[in-house]
Amino acid sequence: MQPTSNFADLIALMARLRQDCPWDKKQTNDSLIPYALEETYELVEAIQSGDIDDIKGELGDVLLQVVFHACLYQEQQQFDISEVIFTLQQKLIRRHPHVFDKENLKTDEDVKKRWDEIKALENAEKAKQGKLVNHRRTLDAVKAGSALMQAQQLQKTANKVGFDWDVVSGAVDKLDEEVAELKEILPIDGQKPTPEQKALLEKELGDCFFALVNIARKLGIDSEKATLTTVHKFRSRFGFIEDALAKMGKTPETASLAEMDNLWDLAKLKEKHDKP
Repeated sequence: MQPTSNFADLIALMARLRQDCPWDKKQTNDSLIPYALEETYELVEAIQSGDIDDIKGELGDVLLQVVFHACLYQEQQQFDISEVIFTLQQKLIRRHPHVFDKENLKTDEDVKKRWDEIKALENAEKAKQGKLVNHRRTLDAVKAGSALMQAQQLQKTANKVGFDWDVVSGAVDKLDEEVAELKEILPIDGQKPTPEQKALLEKELGDCFFALVNIARKLGIDSEKATLTTVHKFRSRFGFIEDALAKMGKTPETASLAEMDNLWDLAKLKEKHDKP
């Protein structure tokens, strides 16, 4: 079988894998969930790297998850990929009345507001049909996601009902307060925390993360994206350290911390020099 750019051939290839590959045959929609999450994050990382070949590959991996899940649901006689495509187009047309109808929306903020209004109407209709559980509390509507994503969305939702700092300095003061509380319970250097201390540290660290997310939100910065940017930067700088050490016949395990710190500074200088 030779690869093509035909979508129908991809669907046929997936069906063949389900028939002949022992691993693919074992998978269920539930077993594939971790891979869907992993591939999404790898796509984000590829986009941030700017490597076109990696981006193509990771987009393909995300597409594989869509095709794989659709294949499994087709086997269960629930729906097939054509219904997924139709439903997506239907939703996009419905949520863009300023493009496909006569509504006049000038700014991206107007578009986002209208999108949310249409989505709310859709959810209300689902609730009438018994397909959606009515949310009893304000924060029940916040979707699942990474901890940072949920924290930011929870704060944004609370803001809509007035539960928020008026200015960013209030959020910064709260972060200072949480850091001070963390410092109070930090174990002495070299001392291993007890299980009880660990539980307290986890709570206080969580409070610090949450407070920091609040500052980012009030500054209009996406916490997840900001953290992923730093993750990518750390990977890049540490890779520079390993490459430089390899040229000296060393590894991170055999190098001193001072050597690695110096190379870290060189990596930072290289970033500044390479920056357009």
